[in-house]
Formats: sequence, C-alpha cells, structure tokens
Amino acid sequence: MKAPFKEISLQKSIFAPEELPVPSLPEVAFLGRSNVGKSSLINAFLGRKKIARVSSTPGFTKALNFFRVDHRFLVVDLPGYGFAKVPPKLRRKWRHLIETYLSSPRPIKLLVLIFDIRREPDELDLALIEYVKALKRNFLVVLNKIDCLKKAHWPKAQKRWQEVLGVEEEAIFLTSCKKGFGIEGLRRKILSFVLAKDMT
Repeated sequence: MKAPFKEISLQKSIFAPEELPVPSLPEVAFLGRSNVGKSSLINAFLGRKKIARVSSTPGFTKALNFFRVDHRFLVVDLPGYGFAKVPPKLRRKWRHLIETYLSSPRPIKLLVLIFDIRREPDELDLALIEYVKALKRNFLVVLNKIDCLKKAHWPKAQKRWQEVLGVEEEAIFLTSCKKGFGIEGLRRKILSFVLAKDMT
C-alpha cells in the first residue's frame, strides 16, 4: 500500500510551555489517557511504524512532540493522562504543559480524542470532554481497540460512549490499529479539517 505521506520528521519535543515553537503550520493534536493506543494510532494515521514511540508502559510520552508532515501540517502528540505511573508533581507539570498548549492562540485545527472502546467512561474521560468543549476547538472522538471486542458489541459500546460524552454520531470513529480498521476514513476526516483553508 502506498504511504499516505512522503516526509515525516520530529520538529521538536517540548517539556515546558516556554519552549513551544512559534506557530507556523496547521496543527492536529492527539490526546487521550495513557493506555488507549495513542502512539499506535498516530503511527497508523501517518502510515508509519515507529514515528510515535510505542511503549508497553503507560505514560511513556513525557513531552509534547511536534511532527512535521510533508511540510504541510504538524501532528502533536500530547502526554497521556490517567494511569501514568509518575509522581504527582510531574503529573501536574504535564497537565500545565498540555493546558497551556491547548489554550494558547495556535493554529490547532483539530483535537483527536482517543478512548478505549472496551472501557466504561469515567470521571477523567468526562473531565477531558468538558474541558475540550469549553475550548471551543474542533474535535472528534476515536474509539480505539475495537478488535478486542466482538463486532456484535460495537454498536452498543459506541452508543454508550456517545451518550456519556454528549457528542454526535458523526463525530465518532471506530478504529483498530492492529487490524487497520477505520484508519483510512479517520485519515480523510482529519485532513479535511487540517488542510482546509477557511477553518480556524
């Protein structure tokens, strides 16, 4: 299969708000708790295997990682939240970094919120969706790891997440990075936002 993008490179890794790069290209940010397969989804979206680092240890992503894609837009990989086994002080530092980035006047065209479809939504998930809605930025919801559920259970699980998060069905995408299910449709949707000239 032909790779969807020709040139992908790590532009910068950010560990503190003052290190954020000067806004240049449109940005799409991927965020979710630390065991939802965020890095795998980024790699699947980009059509690569090792762009975003995949780890069996939740909370591996410790910085905001900016990846330049074909000199057209940036993919931003944010640290996961929730189950990361890190000291509270470091967790607060990550939260401040993430919130500073998301609330700053940057060309963030889309937020991709990733959840594990097998789980029941909890307070952390609700806090994330409410925070993102308050930002008034474009976002969509990805229910990942559908290969871990029987196909007959997908509609019920999707409906549960849709109702709890309070989002429209059109804003929800089901994916499996392992099987490749839903990745192409998700990629087209993301690019429709990121590369649109008239969106903010």
